[in-house]
Amino acid sequence: MPQTLDAAAVRTWCSLALDALGRDREEIDAINVYPVADGDTGTNLYLTVESAVQAVEAVFDAHATGTSVPDLPDAVRAMAHGALIGARGNSGTILAQLLRGMAEVLGEDGAGTGAGGVAGAAEDGGDHLARALRRAAQLAREAVAHPVEGTILTVAAAAADAAARTAGDGAGGDGAAYGSDAAVHAAYAGARVALDATPGQLAVLGRAGVVDAGGRGLLAVLAALVEAVTGDAPARVAPGARPHDLPAVVESCDTDDSSPGPAFEVIYLLETDEAGIDRLRRRLDALGDSLVVVGGDGLWNVHVHVDDAGAAVEAGVEAGRPYRIRITHFAAAAGHQRERAQRAVVAVVPGEGLAGLCAEAGATTVLARPGEPPASGELVEAIRRAHAHEVVLLPNDAELRHTAAAAAEQARAEGIRVALIPTRAAVQGIAALAVHEPDRRFDEDVVAMTSAAGATRYAELAVAERQSWTMAGICQAGDLLGLIDGDVAVIGTELAATAESVLDRMLSAGGELVTLVLGEDVPDTLADRLERYVRDGHLAVDTVVYRGGRQSVPLLIGVE
Repeated sequence: MPQTLDAAAVRTWCSLALDALGRDREEIDAINVYPVADGDTGTNLYLTVESAVQAVEAVFDAHATGTSVPDLPDAVRAMAHGALIGARGNSGTILAQLLRGMAEVLGEDGAGTGAGGVAGAAEDGGDHLARALRRAAQLAREAVAHPVEGTILTVAAAAADAAARTAGDGAGGDGAAYGSDAAVHAAYAGARVALDATPGQLAVLGRAGVVDAGGRGLLAVLAALVEAVTGDAPARVAPGARPHDLPAVVESCDTDDSSPGPAFEVIYLLETDEAGIDRLRRRLDALGDSLVVVGGDGLWNVHVHVDDAGAAVEAGVEAGRPYRIRITHFAAAAGHQRERAQRAVVAVVPGEGLAGLCAEAGATTVLARPGEPPASGELVEAIRRAHAHEVVLLPNDAELRHTAAAAAEQARAEGIRVALIPTRAAVQGIAALAVHEPDRRFDEDVVAMTSAAGATRYAELAVAERQSWTMAGICQAGDLLGLIDGDVAVIGTELAATAESVLDRMLSAGGELVTLVLGEDVPDTLADRLERYVRDGHLAVDTVVYRGGRQSVPLLIGVE
């Protein structure tokens, strides 16, 4: 059903955009050939939106204890600020400015918003969104020192133009919700047409036979906006698809994209005023290329490609206070790997007890507190903290697959060889660690660990928060749910009996080892009872018990 663009819709939009970029990240990385073929555009866009999501969630968390809810200005300003401070790479920085431009219009008090910050009271929703998209495209183009057509800027402008034409035609009808619906559909359609045309506008894209990676990422963000506003998800686009009607000879562009270009990418946040930014732009423009400066109100995100990274940072120091400085050498980002010297394992764990266990096994751990999954930045920091040239990453949670993949890609850009084993539960991570041998060849070690994790079925016992339908029937709030490989298989009321039913189902397919991980408040008597139960029914099956500490569920089970 169509809905107005309110704070809840902004929250949904950000979440859907992050999911979409997570799915498409690797494919977008693969078509990244401009301005530098460093294969990280999808990763940078994902990390940028991830920061926006965290900022929006923080706003909602701040209202969770009261009776009020965030209004639209609060939500869009948080989204823009989060994207600004977390922006990565050329396309991520431009996307942050696009979101800032939208926030300027959508966050206006009294213009296009009614009570509670809902678009449509003073202005038709379609007109409001069209103005927001127009402001976004304008600000983004102004932020780029030397705009080039056939990039994310072109796609953003086309989306704004299409939405404006729809609003001008009166497609909004007599309701703001319908207007918003028409505007976002038109913006997405216009962006898609513009994206297909990018290989004919930028020679390097035409030679590679791909569309612009940044524009492709923006299309995913706009598709998420369509779904958030209308409930309809546009059909997924293959990121590397080349339009069938692309001219055989592409137009040349003014930029000589065949040259190797500067050696470093420099990004930092900068606190300064408008005068300081004007001086900085002139200084950095003389030092390198791909200069993008976004932000405002005293806080800016600076991105530039240079040969002298120190000079770029010094320019920031002269202009104001730079921090969160990131310098990437493009040779390392292109995949040049260091010789193997040391290997490490980084594992996400759901409780303090498993953190100690994994640390004893030699792993660097990241604690996932209940309701607080780690962000990709935390995983990258853990990989750096491991001080290894080769790292095996164990996310141990199906919900962390995109976050872990983005962190692995970021670490690879820093010259670290990272293998991501897609473990979906902590017990799979324990199984992988059990066969880890750092003296073995890296690829052989990864294969052995992957095989051990894949051979481990996993289950957990969780408490139902509300009445709902499950694959095992209807559960009531407070019921115990036995989930096997992520699906509800057993509904019970008593922990031990429910655990026994789960074990029966899991061991019916065979097994040699049962792993039990007990939560903080679970008594040792439960482990004793389950050990006896396994021994009595399956003589050849061993049982091992660990204390997980404070974790989100009372019991984790693994069967190898």
